[in-house]
Amino acid sequence: MASAGQWLEGARPRTLPAAIAPVTAGTGAAAAAEGFVAWKALLALLVALALQVGVNYANDYSDGLRGTDAQRVGPLRLVGSGAARASTVRAAALACFGVAAVLGLVLALASSWWLLLIGAAAIVAAWFYTGGRRPYGYQGLGELSVFVFFGLVATVGTTFVQAGDVTTASVLAGVGCGALACAILVANNLRDVDTDRTAGKHTLAVRLGESRTRVLYVVLVALPFAALVPVALAHPPALAALAGAGVLVRPVRAVLGGARGRTLVPVLTSTGSALLLYGVLLGAGLALG
Repeated sequence: MASAGQWLEGARPRTLPAAIAPVTAGTGAAAAAEGFVAWKALLALLVALALQVGVNYANDYSDGLRGTDAQRVGPLRLVGSGAARASTVRAAALACFGVAAVLGLVLALASSWWLLLIGAAAIVAAWFYTGGRRPYGYQGLGELSVFVFFGLVATVGTTFVQAGDVTTASVLAGVGCGALACAILVANNLRDVDTDRTAGKHTLAVRLGESRTRVLYVVLVALPFAALVPVALAHPPALAALAGAGVLVRPVRAVLGGARGRTLVPVLTSTGSALLLYGVLLGAGLALG
C-alpha cells in the first residue's frame, strides 16, 4: 500500500496553484462588481481543488495502465511505480470528482442550473485527458483544455456564481490565469518530451518539437501581463499582479537556455508560484479597485 506521503506526491501539489489562482482572481472580479459572497467563493475553491487532484489521480491511473509512466523524470506516479493498485487510484480519482460534483451542485442550485452542464463537461474533460480509447491529451490538445477549464471557466465561473454576471475583468483574468496554467503544462511536457515520444504520447511539445515549445512557453508567460493592461486601466491596484513577472525571469532563462529533463523541474515550481502570485494579487487588486 502506498504511504500517505506517496499519495500526497501522487496528488501533485505543485499543480494546485492552477486551481487556486483562477478562483482568487474570479473572486476579486466579483468583489469589483460588488458581488462578493464568501461561502460561494469557498465552495468554488473546493470544487477547483477537487477537480485538480482528481485529474492528477486520473492521469496517474490511465498513464499507468498504458505504461507511459514506466520511465519517469518527474514526481512519483502511484500506478506506474507500483506503489498503489490501479483500481485504488481510480477510486481516488472518482472520489475527488464526486466531491467536486456535489459541491458544484450546491453552487448551481444557488446560482443557475446550466452550471451543471459546465461542471459535467469539466469532469468529462478531466477523465478523458488521458483516459478512454483516444485520450485527447495524447493528441496535443491538453493545453487547450487547461486554458478553457482552469482559465476561463474557473475564473469567469467563480465571478458568475457570486456576482451573477460575466465581467470584462473576469474574462481577462481568466485569460491570464489560463495562459500561466498552460505554461505549467508546456514546461511539464517539455521535460517529458523524449519519454512521451517513445511511449507514443503525442503531446503538443512532441508535435511542435523542443525549439518551438520553448517559444510557446515564453509567449504563454507573457500573455497574462498583456491582459493585465486593460484591467489595470479600470482597476489600477491590479498592477500588483506584475510581481508575478519577477518570479518568471529565472524559468524563462532556463527554458530559453535549453534546460532539459530534471533541470526543468524548478521551472514547473516557479511557474506555479508565479501563477499563484498573479491570481492572488490580481484578485486583491480588483477587490481594492
